[in-house]
Amino acid sequence: MINTDAAVQAFCRENDISIFLSHDMPAGYEDAYGTYDVTVNTLFLNTALLQDAQEEELLFTLYHELRHAVQYLHPERFDERIQTSRFYVILFDGRCFKLNGNAWLSCQLEGTEDMFSSAYLSLPYELDANRYACEKVQSLCGATPLLKELCAFWLPEETVRSEEMEKLFARIDAALNIPENTGNQ
Repeated sequence: MINTDAAVQAFCRENDISIFLSHDMPAGYEDAYGTYDVTVNTLFLNTALLQDAQEEELLFTLYHELRHAVQYLHPERFDERIQTSRFYVILFDGRCFKLNGNAWLSCQLEGTEDMFSSAYLSLPYELDANRYACEKVQSLCGATPLLKELCAFWLPEETVRSEEMEKLFARIDAALNIPENTGNQ
């Protein structure tokens, strides 16, 4: 089994960040392998689920979430699309969130599961974290069949166009009664 604590410490040193690591998942994330929450600067890893995961799955989750930490803590390292999109979360069921100050605000939008799943996978900060995880895990494990499968799943061939993402962000802002281009942007 990979020593996740040591991997996180090494990553933090290499990327000039400091985060907390917790193996107790926050409420609502019990079925997720991991998540990073900037509001508490914590990377949560679900060791109960990951104990049966293959090495590539564990590493993919770890480095995906660590990349999110860098996106939030050093936004200047990323392009404008990543900097803007990181304030939004879109879930497959239409639940959406926006980071406003140090709090996540939530709303429910109407639409199809396919639409929201495509939007989630097309979020620039998610694409970046998935690409990074694919490259990092390949450098550690090689191009294994499982890694190829993970990368194919998390990096769609077709993504939602930028204009459509901007419209979705505007819908989220409107549902939350947040004027466009305010909050953390």
